[in-house]
Amino acid sequence: MVQSEELVPLSDFERQLFTKLVPEDHFLRQLEPLIDFERFRPSLLEHYCPDMGRPPLDPVMMLKLDLLSMHYRWSDRELMRHAQVNMAVRLFLNMGCNTKLPHHTSMTYFRERVGADAIQEIFDEVVAQARTMGLVRDRLRLKDATHVIANIAIPTTIRLVAETRDTVLEAAEPFAREQVAYEWDRAEAISAVANEDLPDEERLVQRVAHLRSVLLWADELPNCEAFRAGAVSSQEKLRAALQLAHKVLCDRDDPKAGDKVLSVHDPDARCGKHGEFFDGYLVDVSMDADSEILTAVNVLPANGDEGGDAAHLIEQEEAAHGNDVQAVSIDGAGYRGPVLRELTDPQGLNLEVFTPPMERIPLSVFSPEEFALSEDKKTLTCPAGETATYYERNTNDTGVKFRFSKKQCGGCALRGQCLSSPETKSRTVIKNDYEAEYQAAQAKAQTPEYAQVRQEHPAIERKLSELVRRHDMRYARYRGLSKVLRQALLTCMTVNLKRIVKLGTPATNVEETRTVRAELARTE
Repeated sequence: MVQSEELVPLSDFERQLFTKLVPEDHFLRQLEPLIDFERFRPSLLEHYCPDMGRPPLDPVMMLKLDLLSMHYRWSDRELMRHAQVNMAVRLFLNMGCNTKLPHHTSMTYFRERVGADAIQEIFDEVVAQARTMGLVRDRLRLKDATHVIANIAIPTTIRLVAETRDTVLEAAEPFAREQVAYEWDRAEAISAVANEDLPDEERLVQRVAHLRSVLLWADELPNCEAFRAGAVSSQEKLRAALQLAHKVLCDRDDPKAGDKVLSVHDPDARCGKHGEFFDGYLVDVSMDADSEILTAVNVLPANGDEGGDAAHLIEQEEAAHGNDVQAVSIDGAGYRGPVLRELTDPQGLNLEVFTPPMERIPLSVFSPEEFALSEDKKTLTCPAGETATYYERNTNDTGVKFRFSKKQCGGCALRGQCLSSPETKSRTVIKNDYEAEYQAAQAKAQTPEYAQVRQEHPAIERKLSELVRRHDMRYARYRGLSKVLRQALLTCMTVNLKRIVKLGTPATNVEETRTVRAELARTE
């Protein structure tokens, strides 16, 4: 087994001394007996070689240090300074006075070694231990998301194209040094000319043209012998740079594209709207309504499908624990036909969905429900008995649009009840594919059960506020989707540990919390 030579456990005397000096109600003292951190060791050891290299730092200790930095909002330097003198921290780490603390840069190497997949396993294990304590139930999940601002400065389009070109040249240098040297000279010449007060549009055209010329030969490098003989890391770097460059050029060709690359330093970050426009990511979470323990976490680009991610969160949890969630409460992002169908499918997740429906404006004419659709869904019959045979998919591909002819509507006795104004020549009707799901959601919104669940929903908003205000989840510490996901998992794990300590082991505490919350809602 991998074992660090630098970790010296607490001696009996040190443990007795620290236990006497650190208060019993200290968070770290209460956490230690509730969570078995040694159960995380196998997941961490998979990222270490057992018989090569020097003895590593103890991975469980490094994980605890990472959690401490999230809990107390310490930087790596601050973390090591506190670990040097804080007895509560040393007691939690089981670190004796003779243990030499690692350099703060060791935390960076640990994070690079242990990525999001391993942290996901540990997050699921924490939830599993909470389930073993009887804290987590399957009655209801509350789901919501919050935005995370990317750790980048957004460049101008001119600068973005130039940085993309530089990224390709740096990645191509191990395989075509002479050609790359020539292109660097061209880049300097273009930059010198650009300083002669050229219009921005002309400067951009020159840089785009240069990037395209670089890609003409760089795209052929993966087929050359030098590339096949090169290091795997260099190969992956070049492939990623080429993919990024083509994406930047596609964004340039389509100014209205909604999925544009913002920066070469964080190519996964996107521009999205969550209240206001922002650049970064969305952290999407689901939470057990009874214990207020987060059960699943995911990170999406800022323009990601927040509503559609609900099924992924539930599937992720059920795959990890083999449980069967009964219901889910979502905000307005869940009121979409495809989302409702995926969540309520009897052959799939088979969830009861509570989501606020959009208000429908009452029609003064015949509604689409009053038009009869044939069994083969190729003809539509109106209340007057006329049949429309011309149809096409609507713009959003969520239904079929039928159009009656002017001749059919011109002399119809029910024309005044069917057309909204005399100027309208004929009627067009859209039969939505998800009408049954919409009607079911609207009917559920009228029930007392829905009202009760929606009173519970603000708990997830308070949990997101805790992530943002007390643990700095509003800003990304790192760059890239995988690294931001790792940050989100660690932050949510930290919040779960706090909640587990607060609830303790007795499952009755969950019932007491739920009863008090219901009583407060009733009195309000």
